[in-house]
Amino acid sequence: FYAKKHKVTWTGLGDGLCVVAPLGLLFGRAANFINGELYGRVANGVAWAVKFPLSLMEEPPEVQSAAWQECTRIEPSLGDAQSVDHLIAAARENPEVSKALGEFLQPRHPSQIYEGLLEGLALFLILYIVRVRFRNAPDGLLTGLFFLFYPIFRIFGEQFREPDAEMIGMFTKGQFFSFFMFAFSAAFLAHAWRGWKKRQTA
Repeated sequence: FYAKKHKVTWTGLGDGLCVVAPLGLLFGRAANFINGELYGRVANGVAWAVKFPLSLMEEPPEVQSAAWQECTRIEPSLGDAQSVDHLIAAARENPEVSKALGEFLQPRHPSQIYEGLLEGLALFLILYIVRVRFRNAPDGLLTGLFFLFYPIFRIFGEQFREPDAEMIGMFTKGQFFSFFMFAFSAAFLAHAWRGWKKRQTA
């Protein structure tokens, strides 16, 4: 409706949306990092590795039990807690609980930051530069580039992320479904190519 009202092609409208979409992905990944969710795989020896309280659930039962006991010793009210959320809340409020919990956690890749920089910042810069440098680019080009680079960055970034669902063969679900986006990329790039050829022959 918007495209028809403002006499813009639907692919041209899509191009405009795809340029700014990576910024939303960037802020989303930043929120994931702040909330300590969608954390990365274990990264021993990595200087910038981070310990995420929620990753306690990835540890063996005996480690989880020991962590609960130690934290409960410091904060007795945790004895009545029913979920790890209570433990995390206590760790945020009590530095001693936070320190004790950290002893049972493994350092992990801050994969949210990796993905934010790739899927968000890098992708935005690529699309923005193309839009500015090639103002007469055919409609569909930017959308095609979005669907080309996003899965590339996602597949790469997922190597550092702790899988949050069952694997599909050797791939995480995020990697597996990203492959289908290449088909969308090919379709939009083909559309852009046809548009460019029409201009050349007009």
